[in-house]
Amino acid sequence: MSNKIGVLVMSYGTPESMEGIEAYYTHIRRGNKPSDEQLKELTDRYEAIVGGVFPLRENTDRQVRTLQDTLNRDERAQNVEFVCYQGLKHAAPFIEDGVEQMVKDGIKQAIGIVLAPHYSVMSVGTYVKRAQAKAEEAGLQISFVESYHMHPLLIEALAKRVSAKLDLFEEAGAFRESVRVLFSAHSLPERILSMGDPYQDQLLETSKAVAEQAKVGQWQFTWQSAGRTHEPWLGPDILETLQDLKREQVEDVLVAPIGFVSDHLEVLYDLDIEAKAIAKEMDMRLERIDSLNSDPLYMETLSDCVITSWKQGIGQ
Repeated sequence: MSNKIGVLVMSYGTPESMEGIEAYYTHIRRGNKPSDEQLKELTDRYEAIVGGVFPLRENTDRQVRTLQDTLNRDERAQNVEFVCYQGLKHAAPFIEDGVEQMVKDGIKQAIGIVLAPHYSVMSVGTYVKRAQAKAEEAGLQISFVESYHMHPLLIEALAKRVSAKLDLFEEAGAFRESVRVLFSAHSLPERILSMGDPYQDQLLETSKAVAEQAKVGQWQFTWQSAGRTHEPWLGPDILETLQDLKREQVEDVLVAPIGFVSDHLEVLYDLDIEAKAIAKEMDMRLERIDSLNSDPLYMETLSDCVITSWKQGIGQ
């Protein structure tokens, strides 16, 4: 089939092995090597979640493969073949590598989508900027899906996960209505608020929609995984929120990290190890919803966004 549409699937990236952590961290720090102390801290965190084996990259590979299969099963894609390429922000294949490979493969038209549902100029916006610059340089026509935070299939997938974990709380003897659901996402510098950035509003819209669909009794939004820089980041952080809940005498907490679609460091360490340890110290039960990863509803969300973008724009 000659009518191929490229799909650049972009994500933050993660090292391929324990040995690749320093190079990965150096790239995040814009070419500045981390100190021995910083490197040890990050290495220890990865060691805690993967035990020296490194399955995290396999998850992204699986998402990309599954998305390609989902796209090509769609009835609206009968006359084209969608070919998915990876483009990572901080690891190979980099975003620019993905664009370059498309051009080498003879792709003339492409759509870019990020494995993150919520738009910020400081997150998704940076992916789009890099991909657009490389595409213009290479002569590739590309359009982008910038957010999909209210796609009904995404809301359904998240609501099912929240409901499933609330069921487990009930089975363990908790009152469903009394479980406090904390929706969370990666914090960003506070200055995005003065820029009119939609990130916070989109996260609250998703939270509200999921809470309504899952019939959540009590919920609130909190932040996590803030960077360690001199400027203030959006808060409160989840560890502060847990302290507040302790004062409220909340005993059961369900974390729904809706800003993340995959199992990686911010979920497997920051929540499953760090937040859980704090909760345990306070005699609080803390659970987390399962990550979306390659869930069929999430794959269908991405597929629908890509095909809709293709139909509306370069595919016409």
